Amino acid sequence: MGDPLETYRRKRDFGRTPEPAGELAAADGAPRFVVQRHRASRLHYDLRFEIDGVLVSWAVPKGPTLDPSARRLAMHVEDHPIDYLDFEGVIPAGEYGGGDVVVWDIGTWEPVKTDDPRASVEGGELHAEVHGQKLRGRLVLVRRDGDGESGEPWMLLHKRDKHAVEGWDPEDHPRSVLSGRTNDEVLADPHRLWRAGVPAAEAAVSLLHDPLPDSAIAELESLGKQGTWDVFDRRLKVTNLDKVLFPGDPPVTKRELLAYTARIAPVALPYVEGRALNMHRYPDGVEAKGFWHKERPAHAPDWLGAWDNAAADEGETETYVVADEPAALVWAANFGALEWHPWTSRTDAPHEPTYALVDLDPGSSTSWEDLLVLARLHRTALDHLGVTARAKVTGRRGIQIWVPVVAGYSFEDTRAWVEKLSRTVGTVVPELVSWKWEVKARKGLARLDYTQNAINKTLVAPWSPRPGPGAPVSVPITWDELDDPDLRPDRWTVRSVLDRLDEKGDPFRMLLGAAQELPEIT
Repeated sequence: MGDPLETYRRKRDFGRTPEPAGELAAADGAPRFVVQRHRASRLHYDLRFEIDGVLVSWAVPKGPTLDPSARRLAMHVEDHPIDYLDFEGVIPAGEYGGGDVVVWDIGTWEPVKTDDPRASVEGGELHAEVHGQKLRGRLVLVRRDGDGESGEPWMLLHKRDKHAVEGWDPEDHPRSVLSGRTNDEVLADPHRLWRAGVPAAEAAVSLLHDPLPDSAIAELESLGKQGTWDVFDRRLKVTNLDKVLFPGDPPVTKRELLAYTARIAPVALPYVEGRALNMHRYPDGVEAKGFWHKERPAHAPDWLGAWDNAAADEGETETYVVADEPAALVWAANFGALEWHPWTSRTDAPHEPTYALVDLDPGSSTSWEDLLVLARLHRTALDHLGVTARAKVTGRRGIQIWVPVVAGYSFEDTRAWVEKLSRTVGTVVPELVSWKWEVKARKGLARLDYTQNAINKTLVAPWSPRPGPGAPVSVPITWDELDDPDLRPDRWTVRSVLDRLDEKGDPFRMLLGAAQELPEIT
């Protein structure tokens, strides 16, 4: 038979997808089945039966049901590893089957009318008595004649037995039987998997880099004005630790900035890794003039990521820093980079943006309430278009909206789309918006800046500090928070934002698995 998982593995890059690679598994007790609710390019349910050490699988577009009068199309797909029984998480966009997955039902099953269920599948008819939390009773799968569709079409039905329920709809029961989560809740936290068979407090498994232990912060606190700090398995020379970088009461020192950066780095890393980093440096603190630094310095440690820009003209930056691990952001902060600005594109495709960016840039006469009106109108427009996006406050005066896009768009494409979106919004409130380029010509009105959609034009990264009193932070928010009367663009600082993160999580997480095509705006 060869390796029944060969097709499964060939379709997946296990360096990117959190799905298990898996191996053939020996039988252990009653055979199991699982149904996963899977929102990929289209919503469907994946029905899998444990047979001969693998999960023999069908994709069921309308989902299995207890309704005996329903007939469901079920496409026979490649076998999956047994480890897939409790897979719940987000397959990244661009990967095979990209989308969010929950374990919709799980249990044991018994083959009926056969002692060799693999032979039954090969023969085109499988009868299964299932004992799940939602599905119970007799399911029957029958192969249909091929009709030119991809995969192999079968029909799925539920027998008229004591468990049958007329009109039963799987969409009325959407939550995971393992974690209780919906697909939306899983999508909002794509870097967390659910594993069964362990205590509930330990079942959620983080895919992010491990957070910094408290002992590392204690080590930083014990250093004098400078020293060597062991952080994220790197030895980093840190200097001028008591220098005041942000005015305030009390002021924020470099030591406190480094502590914040180390705490937030595992959270911020997905938004900067694999991208050239433009650093806004304030080595003498924010009350002195800052400057942009793009070239990777010669004295940078060997482990610090780098990207050589082969298209650089004479006098342009040739080698950029790439923050591919948490310690890299700590290095940048120690280097005086108080702001982190990653490129919108990745280094492996520098001319293809991964986000379309909407920058709501207030003018001198734009009130905070005016800016919220503009943000809410964009929220409404994006919802009408069915586009996944999220906003963040900048830490200064503005609001920015990030829209994840699939590979293949150019900056000209994203710039034109954002311009059309924002001009459409602007026609609703023309009294708030100017399309003039020069600041003086805008007469204090806001600018909806679509021009940031260009190579090497950047917006500040989520969770980056900003150069203002108290060390404000650019913080992702939920759409609902645009209606919060307490919302302000500089509401959170390096001293308060970690508490918010513990309470609210990271609203931008859902963008990481949500790359999409941009719909036409008419």
